[in-house]
This record gives sequence, structure tokens and C-alpha cells, in this order.
Amino acid sequence: MWVWHPALLLRGSAARTSEGGGPSRSDWSEEAAGYMETTSRVGAQAPAAEGAAEAPTARRTVDGYLLAPFPWYGLDEAFTGPRWLMQVGTSAEGAVEHGSIGHGDEPTLRSEGTEDKERFAVVVTVAASPVRRSADGTGVLEATSVSSAAWLAGVGLLTVTWPGQMDHTLRDDWLDQQTETAWVLADDLDGADWTTLSLPVDGVPTQFHYRESEFGWVLAGSTQEGVHLGAYGRGMSAYGLGFSMIKDIGAYES
Repeated sequence: MWVWHPALLLRGSAARTSEGGGPSRSDWSEEAAGYMETTSRVGAQAPAAEGAAEAPTARRTVDGYLLAPFPWYGLDEAFTGPRWLMQVGTSAEGAVEHGSIGHGDEPTLRSEGTEDKERFAVVVTVAASPVRRSADGTGVLEATSVSSAAWLAGVGLLTVTWPGQMDHTLRDDWLDQQTETAWVLADDLDGADWTTLSLPVDGVPTQFHYRESEFGWVLAGSTQEGVHLGAYGRGMSAYGLGFSMIKDIGAYES
């Protein structure tokens, strides 16, 4: 049988189970590498020259966001800075299952010399889905959860992070290691690496799992509207943030 982990199903790819039932470490690593290759194109491009600051790729249009059967979330009206679309993720059948919206400065890939200047927060909305059979009947899609949002947010932060004094080849290895760490952390939200943080969602105090690292912060929680929320950022404190449902996602394209 094929079983898809919630974080991996967001790519629409399957991970073969090991004897104990969960995806094996090697299968997961291959899937995560593929996901990283895809998401790395959302916020920044590969460097054209060593040491050069990178400009973000062209933002996605609103079309994919409009196809989602769930509401999108962003920072609430207390945030008055720029907002921008990033990218949606779909299942193997083409259904929109998650997506990201940025706030503040669009992050560059290279962190050296820019990390202290960037102020951004990205909100990830993940559809809450139950355990279900895949469309082709060959596997099972696990339910999405807060862990799914935490993993996507953790990986998102990595895609816009490049530790100083690290060349392109070493960064690939670093990404593999850090992506695996992000998965382990997302799978243990009650562990010592996470604290809890209460932030308003549509005006209602909501509990989030929260962690910080030298590269920024990551948080994840759920809403009363049938979606899970993840967020990551740098240079902008998470403690004063609030989230709200976006009434008109089409306005983000203008």
C-alpha cells in the first residue's frame, strides 16, 4: 500500500511506507528534496554570481488562489505594509490545497548582508482535509494537520535563507539537513523546541505553536474556518501579529 504523509501530500506525491507504517527516511528525503526544488522558486532565484543579492521571481497571478475551496488568510488590518501573492500548492488531481501570501519586504535568497535589513512575514493557509483515498485508488491521503502547516512554514523559511560564507554546493547539503530537521520538528509540536503563543485570528485569541532560530521564526495553528495556518518571518516580530480572513484575494494582484 502507498500512504501519503500530510506534508508530502501537499506536493501531490507519495512516499512508500516502511515496515512500521510511516514513510521511510530515505523516501521522505527524496520527496522533501523535490518539494524544496519547487518551493525555492517561489521567493527567490538561484544565484547568478557568488555574493550577489537576489531579486525575487515574478509573483504568481491570482488565478490559482481563486480556485481554492477554502478561505485564504493574511495578516490583519493592523499591518499596513505591502502584501503580495506567492504560490499555491496542488494535489496530484490538481486541487488547490495550500498557498502562501507575503507581507513586508520581499526576501532575497542571500542572507549575508541583507538578513538584518529584511522585514517580512509569510502566511501559509492549508486546507483541513480528512483521511481519504487517492483519486486513482492506489493509496491513502492522510489528514492534514497543524503539523502540515508547521512543516510548510519551516521549509518556506529555509528557501529564503542562505547562511553567510556558504557556497552553492554546501548550501544544497545544508538544505537537505535543515529540511529533515524541519520535518522532525513539525512532527513533534509538543516537544521542547516549541513554545505556545496566543495571537488573534479573526479577532479570536488562538493558540499557536511557535519556535525561533537564528534564521527567523515559525508558527502554526488552526482556525475556526476549516483551515490550518502556518507563518514564518524575519525582522518582524511574531508577538504583535494578528491574522484575518482575506475578503477579496483578487485585490492582491493589482
